[in-house]
Amino acid sequence: MTVTPATLPPSSLPLAHLACAASMLVWAAGLPAADLLIPHMPALTLTAARMGLAAAALLPLWWLIDGSRAVLGAAWGIGLLIGAVNSLGAFGLILGQARSDAVTVAIISAVMPIVGMGIEVVFDGRRITPALILGIGLSLLGGLIALDGGAAGRGTVLGALLAFGSIVIFTFGSRLTVTAYPGLSPLGRTTITLCGGALASLVMLALASAFGLPAPDWDSLGLPEAGAMLVYAFAALALSQLLWIISVGRLGIGLASLHINATPFYVMLILFAVGGPWLWHQVFGAALVVLGVMIAQGLLHPARTRG
Repeated sequence: MTVTPATLPPSSLPLAHLACAASMLVWAAGLPAADLLIPHMPALTLTAARMGLAAAALLPLWWLIDGSRAVLGAAWGIGLLIGAVNSLGAFGLILGQARSDAVTVAIISAVMPIVGMGIEVVFDGRRITPALILGIGLSLLGGLIALDGGAAGRGTVLGALLAFGSIVIFTFGSRLTVTAYPGLSPLGRTTITLCGGALASLVMLALASAFGLPAPDWDSLGLPEAGAMLVYAFAALALSQLLWIISVGRLGIGLASLHINATPFYVMLILFAVGGPWLWHQVFGAALVVLGVMIAQGLLHPARTRG
C-alpha cells in the first residue's frame, strides 16, 4: 500500500510536493524535446534510446549510493516485469504525440488524477470525500485554463487514445514501482524499473529491426537533436522519474498525480526563459492546480478527517 499523507509528519509534506512539482517541471521539458526528435526517429527506436540512456545513468549511481548488496539482492524479476509494462506506456506516449501534438498529450494527461484516485479507492481503501472531488475538479479546471481551451483540436483521435492508454499504464506502473520493492530506496525503485523498461524496449527494437523497422534519419540528426535527447532521456525521464517515485511514495499516487495538470504552465515557463511570451491565463491555471492539491489533501482544513 502506498504511503498516504495522513501517515506523514507535517514537515515532510511540503518537500514531497516540491519534489512532485519539480518532477512535472522536468517532465514538461521533455514534451518540446520529443517534438524535435519524433520526425527523425521511429517511436520504438526513440523509446529504447530514451529508456536505455536513463537506465545507464541511474544504475551506476544506485550502485555507488546504496551499494552492491542492494543492487544484486533486489527483486530483479519483478523489476523487469514492471519495467516492461512501463515501457509500453512510454512507447504509447511517443506514438500518441507523433499522431497528435504535445498540447494533446498535455490535455489527456489531465485524466491522471482521476485514474490515480480510482486506483487508491480500489486498492488502498481511499474514501471519496467532497474535498477530494472539489480538489480534482479545480485541478482539472486549472489544467484546461492553462491549456487555453480549444487547442486540443489540433490532435487526432488515435493520438489522444494512445496518450490516454499511456497515462493509465504509467499511473498504475508508478504505484507498482512504489509498492513492489518495500526494501529499496526511491533511487533503487526507480532504477530497477527503468532497467526493466530499457531491456524490454531494446529487445522489441531488435525484433522489429529484424522485420524491417526503418532506421533513424541519421543525416537530419545534429546538435539540436542531441541536446533534445539529453533533455528527453536524462531530465524528462531519469530525473523526473526519480523525483516522481519519491513523491508518490510519500503522497500516494492519487494526490501526486494532481500536479501533472500544472504541466502547461511549466512549458510556458520554459518557453518564456528562451524568449517566449508570458501568459497570465496559464499562471492562473497553475494557481488553481495548486489550490486543488491543497484542498484535496486537506491543508486548508487541517481539522477535518482525511480521506
